Amino acid sequence: MFDILFPALGETIYMSFVATFFAVIIGFFLAIILILSSKGGLRQNLKLYTVLDVVINTLRSFPFIILMIVLFPLTKFLIGKSIGTTAAIIPLTIGAAPFIARLIESAFKEVDRGVIEAAKSFGASDWQIIFKVMLIEAMPSIISAITLTLITVIGFSAMAGAVGGGGLGDVAIKYGYYRFQTDTMIYTVIILIALVQICQSAGDYLYKITKK
Repeated sequence: MFDILFPALGETIYMSFVATFFAVIIGFFLAIILILSSKGGLRQNLKLYTVLDVVINTLRSFPFIILMIVLFPLTKFLIGKSIGTTAAIIPLTIGAAPFIARLIESAFKEVDRGVIEAAKSFGASDWQIIFKVMLIEAMPSIISAITLTLITVIGFSAMAGAVGGGGLGDVAIKYGYYRFQTDTMIYTVIILIALVQICQSAGDYLYKITKK
């Protein structure tokens, strides 16, 4: 049993962390565009904001399993196959990026406008305000957003097992559901809970460090 569970755990960690890494990069880029182009933003462009807002909301509205199936052609085009652990990273990334983009945008919006105005008065450029003022001020909230996204992606990766994504979800379906091995299902759930708790604890620790 453990010869099956441990490799599956490795696959889940691989899918989740790699997908979260790319989702954070894409989401951060989207959040910067949103915060710059929003009403009252440093480079207000309501048309751009509206278009990006609709695209992000549309992607967020897709249930993950449906999104994964819809993206099969894109996944196969990018890596040569549509199922498997590595293949699951593509839909995981695309599914998580809009989610974290919204969270990071909200973190930026929480930054005190007085701090931004003070930076402007000292002649700081837009990019200096974003990276040297807003990013620093919003870092604790961004860390919380990344932690939440990672936990969400771990849940998505379990669902990916239903359509050939591998990982603990695949083990739970093949052995716990189809073969009625209740003990395997229980072990899978316990491992997922432990993994989520570890990620949450690490995120809370980093939040406290950056909040000081």
